[in-house]
Amino acid sequence: MSSNQNQGTDGITEQDIANYLANNPAFFERHAELLASVQLSHPHSARAVSLQERQAEMLREKIKGLEQKLIEMIRNGQENVAIADRLHRWTRALMLTSDAAKLPTVLLDELRHQFLIPLAGLRLWGTSPEFSEADFAQTVSADVRSFAESLSHPYCGINSGFEAARWLGEGSGALSLALIPLTIQGRSFGLLVLGSPDATRYTAEMGTEFLARIGEIASAGLARLLQDADAGESSAAPTA
Repeated sequence: MSSNQNQGTDGITEQDIANYLANNPAFFERHAELLASVQLSHPHSARAVSLQERQAEMLREKIKGLEQKLIEMIRNGQENVAIADRLHRWTRALMLTSDAAKLPTVLLDELRHQFLIPLAGLRLWGTSPEFSEADFAQTVSADVRSFAESLSHPYCGINSGFEAARWLGEGSGALSLALIPLTIQGRSFGLLVLGSPDATRYTAEMGTEFLARIGEIASAGLARLLQDADAGESSAAPTA
């Protein structure tokens, strides 16, 4: 260490002084005049300030930082409450839809409305014959089924020519997609696709926990459209 800066002629170091002051808080009570006489450089200007003024400045900066963190926490809390409210309204709309044939339309319309999603579509397979003419039950390729079965969590990224993007309509202009698998009792039975003309709306780096919850709720609601929905429920029920 430098003897000029950190050690005095009597062998006393800056650390010794710091330790003494920390262990003897009454020192400044006995030498109150030092608080006014000690001059420090101001961090944002060339002028000198007293120790008391510098301490006050440091305290103001600390308070400002805490206020910013508090504002950010409040903002995040408000955003989370808003998301929870939208999810509640979407789920409620699904539960109030008694006509199973209308459920996919309600699901997609409410997703677009509640979460400001510009593009949304879905396809289901293994549905009851009564829904065979519906758009949501139209045939999909084996590749789509295989892809949906391979997903352990929603896929987000650039639209690189996915077949599912065509479910959003001709000329949709979707540049980014979120592909959400629909499953029941571990079996894949559909794929929900969300699209956006903004290439950064759905990215590989974004978290997918919320989208996974969307998939779980959608799967639970749409399961009643499956051909073996009643049989699945019966087989899953405990016997007396």
